[in-house]
Amino acid sequence: MVAISRNIQLLLFAFILAGCSTIQSGAGGDRIGFTESGQASYYSDRHQNNKTASGDIYQHNQKTAAHKTLPFGSNVKVTNTNNGKSVIVKINDRGPFVKGRIIDLSKSAFSSIGNISTGVINVNIEVVR
Repeated sequence: MVAISRNIQLLLFAFILAGCSTIQSGAGGDRIGFTESGQASYYSDRHQNNKTASGDIYQHNQKTAAHKTLPFGSNVKVTNTNNGKSVIVKINDRGPFVKGRIIDLSKSAFSSIGNISTGVINVNIEVVR
């Protein structure tokens, strides 16, 4: 009787622990098709080689980005609404924390769809596979 009770306790503990897991399966797979419109900015050079919220090291030549809520590892298509150019980036950081801005792009990602001298561009974003 005691052994059965102990096994039930262990099983319940395992279920509770599994429910608390923060592992994100599918790297944004449950958000495929999510869209948002707003402004994009880019990381300044002072962020080069700094650790991002995901633990990755920021490199301005990689196609990465920061978003407030999308899971790390999500692939996001970012389209400049003024010229139609797009880039696919991987979310590996949190931000931006400026009103109206929805995504911070790496310098190379930003420059592939817009002129970095503008600083901010209007974009549509969509989570893709």
